[in-house]
Amino acid sequence: MAGSGAALPIRLSDIGARLRAFRMGRGLSPEAAAERLGISRAALYRAEKGQISKIDTLTRISEVLDVSLASLLGVGVEYVDTAVGFFERMRQLEKESEQVIGLFGPVSYLLTSDAYDQMLIEVLLDLVPSDPEQAADAQRSLTALMDILRERKTQFRSRQNLIVSLISSSDIERFLLHGALGRHDLPEAVIADRRRKARSEVEHIEAMLRRPPTGVQIGIVLDSTPATTFQIFRQPDRSVLAISPFRLGEQPNVSLGVALITSAPEPMLLHERIAQRLWDGALKSVEAADHLGVLIARYAIDA
Repeated sequence: MAGSGAALPIRLSDIGARLRAFRMGRGLSPEAAAERLGISRAALYRAEKGQISKIDTLTRISEVLDVSLASLLGVGVEYVDTAVGFFERMRQLEKESEQVIGLFGPVSYLLTSDAYDQMLIEVLLDLVPSDPEQAADAQRSLTALMDILRERKTQFRSRQNLIVSLISSSDIERFLLHGALGRHDLPEAVIADRRRKARSEVEHIEAMLRRPPTGVQIGIVLDSTPATTFQIFRQPDRSVLAISPFRLGEQPNVSLGVALITSAPEPMLLHERIAQRLWDGALKSVEAADHLGVLIARYAIDA
């Protein structure tokens, strides 16, 4: 678990990746973004590959996408104010990482079952506004988000990154008690169905603890955990830290918040220490699986 991050020179490929993520987060198609920038679709494609040669092009991009030039360049801290943009950045970072360490609530999406995706769609639909125009925007955002998430999971399964997943026991308890709910005025039959699906997902985690997939380490944390999730992406030449208010589980949040991404040494080191402390005190392997079995028996709805 030991390691440290370091600030590195700006890489053009990173700028292109951020451009793509911010564009997607603003809900702009490549054609619409290219039109607003006054460039061709081919030129935008090259820019998203990091082929940017003029500072005035970067300035125009930052204006059109309503993002600071510092965030686009990745200088210091990169701020991301949409869930679509943030999870696209996660996909990009995971693609370049050898290991991902994270505190997720209630579970790491990358380790969820295929059935979790359908439940997540149902939960996020709970959040769609009743106003037709707002509902249309929310549906487009939901479609884009699920496309990115599915791509992340497919990418993870094909690459088999090493992953250390820290899971809060209290998050699991709430997940089993309430299921995943976008709001609390749902019919009892729907709530019961969500609770059964939550039970199935926790049983999936329990099974992984008893027979861990290659490269996967899971720790069940009994102590208090930070209110926001964080991930550490260890890449061959650097480490990257992401801190996020966005959640995909019980009481999801994909609409409001600001995530930050950085390679600065100090926050990286501090979060490495937090991760190490949580991992050292976490239940693991059969002991963790037995603990989840107790939580299922105590809090879960009958299957």
